[in-house]
Amino acid sequence: MPGNLTLDELKAAVSRGEIDTVLVAGIDMQGRLMGKRFHAQFFVDGGHEETHCCNYLLTVDMEMTTVQGYKSTSWEAGYGDYVLKPDLRTLRRVPWLPATALVLCDTQDHATHADVPIAPRSILKRQVERARAMGFEPMMATELEFYLFENSYENLRDGGLSALKPVSGYNEDYHIFQTTKEEDVMRAVRNGLFGAGIPVENSKGEAEAGQEEVNYRYSDALDTADNHVITKNAIKEIAWAKGKSVTFMAKYDHRRAGSSSHVHQSLWSLDGKASFADPKDGHGMSQVMKHFLAGQLHHARDLTVFLAPYVNSYKRFTVGMFAPTKAVWSADNRTAGFRVCGVHTKGVRVECRIPGSDVNPYLACAALLAAGLDGIEKKMELEPELKGDMYAAKGIREIPKNLRDAAELLLGSKMLREAFGDDVVEHYHHAAQWELAETDRVVTDFERERLLERA
Repeated sequence: MPGNLTLDELKAAVSRGEIDTVLVAGIDMQGRLMGKRFHAQFFVDGGHEETHCCNYLLTVDMEMTTVQGYKSTSWEAGYGDYVLKPDLRTLRRVPWLPATALVLCDTQDHATHADVPIAPRSILKRQVERARAMGFEPMMATELEFYLFENSYENLRDGGLSALKPVSGYNEDYHIFQTTKEEDVMRAVRNGLFGAGIPVENSKGEAEAGQEEVNYRYSDALDTADNHVITKNAIKEIAWAKGKSVTFMAKYDHRRAGSSSHVHQSLWSLDGKASFADPKDGHGMSQVMKHFLAGQLHHARDLTVFLAPYVNSYKRFTVGMFAPTKAVWSADNRTAGFRVCGVHTKGVRVECRIPGSDVNPYLACAALLAAGLDGIEKKMELEPELKGDMYAAKGIREIPKNLRDAAELLLGSKMLREAFGDDVVEHYHHAAQWELAETDRVVTDFERERLLERA
């Protein structure tokens, strides 16, 4: 479900004084909204055609450091401009901000106006087009988990990190009474997303103190990724407005469960038939689905960087905390990296349980789709289902244990080079190498606490 405003409707709302600001946002490598705030009158008078941004936005890290060594741009190249081209299908109201609308943009080359290949939205669009050329519409959904804290961001910035206080004192998985106490934020999140045209289904307490989950209806792959980044930004803004904070870190505390962003996936025919369903099969899975899942399993280790992009991401893969450690498949089994859900229904689908909530959804969905389509093209045979406790199972395919290993697997992936292009693979490999270098360089609180006196 794309945005809920047409350009004509926006013009009318601006003329009535209902909207005075339009957020014009592209997507960076980290999955953040990056752009400008337009006066609404300027936007409707012509600003909706395009705007510009520095092309360093697809080379910076989380700290906005101008990282060197990328092929796409550098000091030597002068850091020129990209075009941000509004996709008016994503235009929507933003109920949690006064008199505000939002539109997402494609990132384009300044000279040719072609989509920039390394831009996350471009990468996903290319795989969607590939699927459609094969006769499929990829449908996806992402489940988004996070922690909600009593502390404000300002409090944390001013030294309060050591005193993080989750809104709950105990595990609140499915807990109605505890989540009642959090409704000042979560009700505003649900209603805000609904008012922004995102078909929110529900929120719930998750499996830790202060942990939340928001679910919104499945949609086509690009719309799902758009909804994901808007939802994540909305949750941060709404929590901040209420004096609280949230984190989408995959693992904010080693003693607590991590936060995931499971990706549900299925293919449908272009005329709306379920391509994954076959009632005659033992699991209700068609040959197309089996080939698709086989491709994802075959390439699972190669694409892990796009599912777990930071050093911290790999700390979530912990035995007994519902994050997978093995890249295998099983039906309705939460210990497997790939879980088949909806067996014997037209909604039968693959749930990839590897991504954490720190994931860039465009990159994750694109990588999973590329692997699945490769499985279909090559008619890969699906390996046997594994049952039982995957944590305890030995001798089966494991998720890479750290970013260093995952980055090297990405660099050597023939499939991803063919699907994304060499420049894209090398760009995101360089991003992973920078993340590793920064983490290797910085002295942590853990090291000080462990070694300051005793070393």
